[in-house]
Amino acid sequence: MKKITGSSVLPARREDIELTTADGLTLVGELALPAEKPPVATMICLHPLPTHGGMMDSHVFRKAAYRLPALADIAVLRINTRGTESVRGRSEGTFDHAVGERFDVAAAIEYAEFAELPNVWVVGWSFGTDLTLMYGLEPDVVGAILLSPPLRFSGPEHLAAWAEDGRPLIALVPEFDDYLRPVEARERFAVVPQAEVVAVEGAKHLWVGDTERVLDEVVTRLNPAVEVPLPQEWDGPMERADSSAYADRTTAVFQDKPR
Repeated sequence: MKKITGSSVLPARREDIELTTADGLTLVGELALPAEKPPVATMICLHPLPTHGGMMDSHVFRKAAYRLPALADIAVLRINTRGTESVRGRSEGTFDHAVGERFDVAAAIEYAEFAELPNVWVVGWSFGTDLTLMYGLEPDVVGAILLSPPLRFSGPEHLAAWAEDGRPLIALVPEFDDYLRPVEARERFAVVPQAEVVAVEGAKHLWVGDTERVLDEVVTRLNPAVEVPLPQEWDGPMERADSSAYADRTTAVFQDKPR
């Protein structure tokens, strides 16, 4: 048995993908599937603010792609929104303050439909939660999970749309979040009857040191047949990712503050 660490890459079928948006941009991304079986569910990852270091490789989503296909039979679809760059490459276009990004979200959901990926959930983190609330209510989406929602770009009308629609909406809110803490989050999300606010004790906006808790919550919703907490050891082939490309992406860089 080998210990699963932050750089552990478990077996999966991984494919670099490109998406074309309705306004003509090419976005880069990756799809990670279980190695030897069809996925039970799918998470579409919408990353934090790209102007402050957010990207498809932001650590929670990178680790989801490394682990969840093997540990939970979940397909992980990650993209760089317009103008965002990571090791995978740079998506065309420029950051558009959650306006043009509606086409990026639509392209990711359409890709999941085209690829016949099952049980699609949108999982947004920080800026990605705003995109989820604003643009995630597409027919093929089962529900959404919000990690550290700041409710900055999204407005009351978007919460009202989710309330009327009735699809599951789960918000994981760190106890020490920089922007929206659990008490206020419960007040803001109270307008969505089906919304579940999960306060995560001791956690902060960036989930440093709390990735495992996040992944457990995701798995509980997407594939409840899998027992959590997820294993911390793996009896099988395992690779180690080279994370040196992100050595300059410090915690400070990832502070998701508006300009």
